[in-house]
Amino acid sequence: MPRILIVAPSWIGDTLLAQPLFARLHEKHPGLVLDALAPAWTQPVLERMPEIAETLASPFAHGDLRLGERYRLGRSLRERRYDEAIVLPNTIKSALAPFFAGIPVRTGYRGEGRLGLLNRVHRLDRKALPLMAERYAQLAEPPGEPVHRPLARALLAVNAANRDAAMQHFGLDRSRPIAVFAPGAEYGSAKRWPARHFAALAQLLAARGFAVWLVGSPKERALGEEIAAAANGAARNLCGAMDLASAIDIMSAASVVVSNDSGTMHVAAALGRPLVALYGSSSPDHTPPLGPARIARISIPCSPCFKRECPLKHFKCMVDLTPERVLAEVDQAIR
Repeated sequence: MPRILIVAPSWIGDTLLAQPLFARLHEKHPGLVLDALAPAWTQPVLERMPEIAETLASPFAHGDLRLGERYRLGRSLRERRYDEAIVLPNTIKSALAPFFAGIPVRTGYRGEGRLGLLNRVHRLDRKALPLMAERYAQLAEPPGEPVHRPLARALLAVNAANRDAAMQHFGLDRSRPIAVFAPGAEYGSAKRWPARHFAALAQLLAARGFAVWLVGSPKERALGEEIAAAANGAARNLCGAMDLASAIDIMSAASVVVSNDSGTMHVAAALGRPLVALYGSSSPDHTPPLGPARIARISIPCSPCFKRECPLKHFKCMVDLTPERVLAEVDQAIR
């Protein structure tokens, strides 16, 4: 029975973009046991992927070296007798544990001086593989071989009993259609549709009988409060009120999700929910949702700039994307 360890990305969105790789590995290796080494904040996503047998906790934060702990982690992995490790982050740190574990095949992209740590090394052709999901999926093939297409879509499995328990815990019900808004974006403010636009859209949907729920991390609690206040009771702020596992389960009940380009957007796509994805400084040409979605963006010369904050200070790519225009995309997504 083949055994492969995935060293998973540190971002929720990237973790979901790696799921086509997981599906391809199962296709190539019948009976595969596929485990993932991942930080705690991405584990609820991996635990809902049918391809992943077990998720192992990585104790390291962004930028942590902690060489001794990485050595001990690697040694603890030896007893699992993995045949291969596939290292998705392009850092030297992420390749250390599989090396210390003595995993015979260690796969990843060339970069950051880690040639001695990896022994099945791919070279990235950015033009041939513009999509992040394609770049991950390439690692299932021998170096130099083309990526297998079409890519599998992302797919998360939600337990209905867990979903219903989460909704009961937070006093939510499904008597009305549900619109879930994800107003945050960890990368930076240039990815965030204005709070006043989210509030206006909430009022438009509430007038049609929708319940509007705002989801996000504790860092986005104040943003959620701003939107809820501006919406005059048309939206309920749940940002920071629940962990990611509960947010995923609750989002699975949505009639439509409206999200910035963020990890939450990729979660909604993987849940198969009607989705409107808002793009400004970033581009769906690189990290599109891996599922049916309506892309809402406007065409201006400076977008996408891929900056964390608007370098021109006018933020037109998001400001000029009006609530009425997004409402039209919501209608199309629901149809």
